Amino acid sequence: MKLPNRVTINEVILRDGIQLEDKILTVEDKQELVNLLLEANLTNLEFGSFVHPKAVPQMANSGELYELIKEQKALNLVALIPNLKGAETAATHGVKRVNFVFSASNTHNLQNVRQTTEQSLERLKDIKELCKENEMNLEVSIATSFGCPFEGEVPLNRVKEIVNKVTELDVNVITFADTTGMANPKQVYKFVAEMKRTFPKQSFNLHFHNTRGMGLSNILAGMEAGITSFDASLGGLGGCPFAPGATGNVCTEDVVHMLHNMGIETGINLDHLIEASKRLKEMIGHDLSSYVLKAGKSDRKYSVSAEV
Repeated sequence: MKLPNRVTINEVILRDGIQLEDKILTVEDKQELVNLLLEANLTNLEFGSFVHPKAVPQMANSGELYELIKEQKALNLVALIPNLKGAETAATHGVKRVNFVFSASNTHNLQNVRQTTEQSLERLKDIKELCKENEMNLEVSIATSFGCPFEGEVPLNRVKEIVNKVTELDVNVITFADTTGMANPKQVYKFVAEMKRTFPKQSFNLHFHNTRGMGLSNILAGMEAGITSFDASLGGLGGCPFAPGATGNVCTEDVVHMLHNMGIETGINLDHLIEASKRLKEMIGHDLSSYVLKAGKSDRKYSVSAEV
């Protein structure tokens, strides 16, 4: 197995993680989670989204949260933006890193942002110009890269054509997102290997959902193909509000536990991460899908009862 010595984890609990939750976290709740993640030495955080509050009310206080945490030098903070208006709002708050999301699937993109994929690519040019004027780093996430719940298979060549247009704008990172958990490890390896071969100078990140239980195996396939940066969500919360059955991001503590057991560094304190997940469970008010939170770390030892 060809595996990296170190992997970067990008935490998305405060955006993708909570955007489907019935309970809307206050800005104080979110700030508490940020502090707990800092204690766990987590450094990369998608703190929210500048989307219309009627569409995703859970994100309505993203600007307020940024004002509270922007001086945390240990954090690399990024905001999701769905359009130029979102980028403009981010700029007014002084956000320096934004992630523009659109879909490889036309049908999903129309459901999500009411534009075709081609229209989103045109908007990306305007967003790039605004980011340049405001000294903002621009990243791009391509949703439904591995399949669409409405269209089914998304051809690899279609995604390559999109990436070719995106790379012409010189964006920092391109994320391939498995929006509804349709990917499998063989597909991921082939997909990533082809992207790295075709675009050797471009930095890539992967975003998997665990909807069908293949999140960790897909991360392993991504690592074998040469990716060293992955999104994950504390407690395994999350999903896309515009795609049926999309619940369940790959769980941060499960990912970190797997990587550490394999001798791959993340810089994250797993014990503190588990404590953060416990607090998240209290805030949200229901069980989480985290395996490590339920079973404990694999090096946990149990006492033998007298009856055994």
